[in-house]
Amino acid sequence: MCGIHVSISTKTFQSPNDNLRQLLCSRGPDHTGESRIVFTVENGPSYWISAMSTVLALRGDQITVQPLTEPSSGSVLCWNGEAWSIGSNPITGNDGQFLFDLLVEASHTHNSVADSAVAICSILHSVSGPFAFVFVDKIHNQIYFGRDRLGRRSLLYNIDNDSTSLCFSSVADPHRAPWQEVEADAIYQISFKSGIESNSPSSIEGLLSISFASICRHLWEDNVTKGAIPTLGEFNKAHPPPGVSLNSRTESVQHLRRHLCESLKIRILNVPSPPGTVDGNHVRIAVLFSGGLDCTVLARMAHDILPSDEQIDLINVAFENPRVLKAAKDLLRANDKGGKGLPQSGYENGNQTSSLLETRCSDEESPFESCPDRETGRKALEELQSLCPSRQWRFVAVNVPYTETIAHRNNVINLIHPHNTEMDLSIGYALYFAARGSGIAFTNFEPTKVVYTTTARVLLSGLGADELFGGYTRHATAWARRGFTGLLGELKLDVDRLGKRNLGRDDRVISHWGREARFPYLDEALVKWAVECPIWEKCGFQSDVAVDREAANLEPGKKVLRLLAYGLGMHSVALEKKRAIQFGARTAKMLAGNIKGTALIS
Repeated sequence: MCGIHVSISTKTFQSPNDNLRQLLCSRGPDHTGESRIVFTVENGPSYWISAMSTVLALRGDQITVQPLTEPSSGSVLCWNGEAWSIGSNPITGNDGQFLFDLLVEASHTHNSVADSAVAICSILHSVSGPFAFVFVDKIHNQIYFGRDRLGRRSLLYNIDNDSTSLCFSSVADPHRAPWQEVEADAIYQISFKSGIESNSPSSIEGLLSISFASICRHLWEDNVTKGAIPTLGEFNKAHPPPGVSLNSRTESVQHLRRHLCESLKIRILNVPSPPGTVDGNHVRIAVLFSGGLDCTVLARMAHDILPSDEQIDLINVAFENPRVLKAAKDLLRANDKGGKGLPQSGYENGNQTSSLLETRCSDEESPFESCPDRETGRKALEELQSLCPSRQWRFVAVNVPYTETIAHRNNVINLIHPHNTEMDLSIGYALYFAARGSGIAFTNFEPTKVVYTTTARVLLSGLGADELFGGYTRHATAWARRGFTGLLGELKLDVDRLGKRNLGRDDRVISHWGREARFPYLDEALVKWAVECPIWEKCGFQSDVAVDREAANLEPGKKVLRLLAYGLGMHSVALEKKRAIQFGARTAKMLAGNIKGTALIS
């Protein structure tokens, strides 16, 4: 994982200022490198290109410096990604170097801009894994940039007011606004040389347009060339036949287990030991752990894959929320006075409202231990320890006082930029402090609680399961209102906008601590299987068929995943209800209960 900064100017070289440089170095603490290139166009101006990369070394047996450069041509690659495979070839060493060699070869082999563009985009379209990149093709005076089709890595751009420079960066410089996300819909190509038709239907208009060069895009769905990975599948719109039911014997349960196992293997095996660790500390992997269904299944399956002597850290974050504490105290006072009424404030979870009876805590009780995610986290930990007693599970309780939340507020706001709503901020808080990984920890082998910061540089996230398997409240609502027509429409909408979700925002927040989030549910092969899987093999909303005994109490949303959890022995986890992170960790509505998540940050 890396930090990227590339500036293109018609005037002079432009390097990031000290503030932005520090943000980039926080993402990649192992190495910082810079390159400078000048494009000189025949009968035209010169272009000054500055490239900077910071490196978090997670692939290969040594640090591969960036930007990657080829002296003979002057071409440069800034790569922030994990290419698990390119075409049908798995990548076992450093993926950035492997990809760069292919791109340079494609550039050398083709004389024309058009032919080289086809070859380069074919390679990039064949990459399986999360990435953002900028490739400077010095041979043809072209620049390519973009993000993977699911948008799992951040890449922002900024255009000067006078349109004389264009800047790309993994994270925004708050002093140089406005920044925008590069869309995850295409590989983009900047041409400083003739070779792209000006009337091309793929030419760009709007925000991402500059006066000193032409930009075109090579859309993902329009460029499935030989050797490229297939699209993310064609959504299965079929309605269930009469009498079908989803149960433990349904083939999809084992198909999901196989896909998830393969996805986890490439993401958690062969992770290098963190720098400075000693022999007794083999913590390479941590799980962002609420105790919910999605993340606990990942932890349970990681146990089956990792060597038995590797510890797994479970990071559980909880916040002091003044609004919730005040409401609970008001309720206690009202009850003490014999009052029967309840205060009207509460906190919302989708379309459900949790009453104050579920959030009350006394003056002596910790505001952190009463957080919903802390309670489910400890409960899920007990189940993991019971099922996998030989594994050393370290539960890291990250407790965030309100004063500390406020102290880091501006930093979180800068990291989530250009996202700027109250919901963005509340989710950003939870991910920011969870990724820091500092808290009070204990293990099943060492029950004494100690102050601890995880050394794991890879954080597993359960994001993506709700979108693929119908886990949100809105999916149940759609089915209740319009049956399978409504449910299928809602699920297809979620799949279609996977690349437009907030993964770029989450990448900026999590990577700030020199750690990399990995999303096993968003593996391309798993997503394709889930998209093409019929609805009756993913969800259990059928109401006219008998259910098996083990499935009787399982919610219909994400039922295939619940059945997998049940089959893995996690009977309690399989029953857990969906709860958004901002409500489970209590980062939502810290002060006023009537602020909407869509409101802009004040």
